[in-house]
Amino acid sequence: MNQLPLAVVTGAARGIGEATVRQFAANGYAVAALDVNRERGEALAEQLRAEGRQVQFHVCDVADAQAVDTLAASLQQSLGPARVLVTSAALIPNTESIMDMDLQAHDRMWRVNYHGTVHACRSFGRQMVAAGQGGSIVTIGSINSVLPMPLPAYNPGKAAIARLTQLLASELGRHRIRVNSVGPTYVMTPELQARLDSGVRDLGKMMHVHALEFLPTPVDIAEAIAFLCSPQARAITGILLPVDSGWTASATYMTYAGGVPWEQDGKSHQN
Repeated sequence: MNQLPLAVVTGAARGIGEATVRQFAANGYAVAALDVNRERGEALAEQLRAEGRQVQFHVCDVADAQAVDTLAASLQQSLGPARVLVTSAALIPNTESIMDMDLQAHDRMWRVNYHGTVHACRSFGRQMVAAGQGGSIVTIGSINSVLPMPLPAYNPGKAAIARLTQLLASELGRHRIRVNSVGPTYVMTPELQARLDSGVRDLGKMMHVHALEFLPTPVDIAEAIAFLCSPQARAITGILLPVDSGWTASATYMTYAGGVPWEQDGKSHQN
């Protein structure tokens, strides 16, 4: 039986999930990395094993509840019960309207983003309860968990994950299992950089509503996740922790119709 505590990460082959795998592997966990992208996932696991980390990759579509449950049972047999679960698997949309959206794509996004989160939390949460050792679950929310955006599948799904996190925190707290969520803003991933470079996204428009002058990286998100799973966060459960360069605080402030103080004509303001 594995002697290291087990961290399970879904959506592990790229972005936030990949950074989270690296973070927990560096923190001394055995890591089970789950994703549908076999090529990237196996390459990540191979690289980390070459560095002396204990990392396994497993193909898993979190939208398939039975597949998640079967894999959870297999991992428990080989590595022991999960002590940490991070549900990073998600599909990312483009802007669309409710009246014109593709309903099949809408349903698929809910099956992956919301139902996939539920499936992983049930399968691995049950392990934590049965093991009686406590544990930590971190779901991946978003600034979309807080305010409406023209993403009619993704946006309500992230709001639902925020409420799911609170429900799970209340239900599992008596088993010493803490359940929290992180709420990233736009994250500076290679995919986002490519969209910026191609002109699909406008960085100036994105940054206008942030308090800080930079976007978080996947490593920033992974470090926040690791904190929520650490003993230093032992009294924290049921929260949505924004990792958003101040978007939550500034979105309405920066778009106030009267303007922001330091941009008003005829006035001098110290930056």
